Amino acid sequence: MRRLWLLFAQTVTVGLALWFIVASLKPEWAISLLGAGRGQHVTTSPAQILQAPAAAPAQDSYREAARRAMPAVVNIFTTKGARQPKTPFMDDPLFRRFFGDQQEDRQFSLGSGVVISPQGYVLTNNHVIETADEIEVALADGRKAVAKVVGTDPETDLAVVKIDLPNLPAITLGNADQARVGDVVLAIGNPFGVGQTVTMGIVSALGRNHLGINTFENFIQTDAAINPGNSGGALIDSSGNLLGINTAIYSRSGGSLGIGFAIPVTTVKDVMESIIATGQKVRGWIGVEPQDITPELAESFGLTRKSGVIIAGVLKGGPADRAGMRPGDILVAVEGKPVSDTTDMLNLIAQLTPGNKARMTVMRKSQESTIDVTVGKRPKPKREDQE
Repeated sequence: MRRLWLLFAQTVTVGLALWFIVASLKPEWAISLLGAGRGQHVTTSPAQILQAPAAAPAQDSYREAARRAMPAVVNIFTTKGARQPKTPFMDDPLFRRFFGDQQEDRQFSLGSGVVISPQGYVLTNNHVIETADEIEVALADGRKAVAKVVGTDPETDLAVVKIDLPNLPAITLGNADQARVGDVVLAIGNPFGVGQTVTMGIVSALGRNHLGINTFENFIQTDAAINPGNSGGALIDSSGNLLGINTAIYSRSGGSLGIGFAIPVTTVKDVMESIIATGQKVRGWIGVEPQDITPELAESFGLTRKSGVIIAGVLKGGPADRAGMRPGDILVAVEGKPVSDTTDMLNLIAQLTPGNKARMTVMRKSQESTIDVTVGKRPKPKREDQE
């Protein structure tokens, strides 16, 4: 009896040792054996048995969005002739004989653009092409074409150029009004001239203004890496639709610090359609110099309200002057829409149609009154190199 017990104990010990070795080296065999003993086919690993099922990621790749949008994003190369200063020696035939006529240096710059129509219309930033003598567009498929300027809008930093090539891939316009902070976005462009590049981030903020970048501002802020050369490129949503045109970065070093700005597609569409139709963006204008109401101004003028715009100056003979608006008036509403600051005022007046009358509500000596102003056409801004 004792011998049988010892034999049983040794057999169990050896069996347990073998089981431990199999479970350690080939755990799937052990699980399969357990399942087979219960009449089941088991393929789950021990780690899966012990762990709770993880939530499936919402999206682990944005390659489809990039695939849809990348063909419509182009590289823009511009050249500008920089003539050397003329010297008195240039008038000397002997000098010209030995040193040649006045030489011309070529300056090169690059940016990005987006094909928005199969007819060849390409959208980019005004600052990318504004001083260019020649503009060349290079597509992602290797084709190149010389571009002609259709029109520009410096006050939103947008421009439309046109190329003549067949079978152009056009991007699909998205809906920026549905964008929310936290949405995933991709920035596509040609940073530092290295070639077409896609970076990912999120919408960091919406409706950014008072940045001093453009006259009319309503930026989408993103932390997707935007660097020099990305200007004019596309900011797209996770489906590959255009949300905005990358236009500026906040940086002290010239590189991306995670604060980039894009012009929303709502603004882009409005300006683009106007440029294609008329060659320019036409805006309303009344000829006043506005100033925000600050606590100091409110105290000095004895104002009780903190919203609205003080009319600091009125252009003589301009639309506002002819309608009876005076310096010191406080503009509080345009066509019934409240005015909170100068940005509001500029945007509301810009939307008015030149030649039409617009009703404006002003406060004068604590009395509210309405003035009908015949809206004028906003003059083009002067370039910095113009006197």
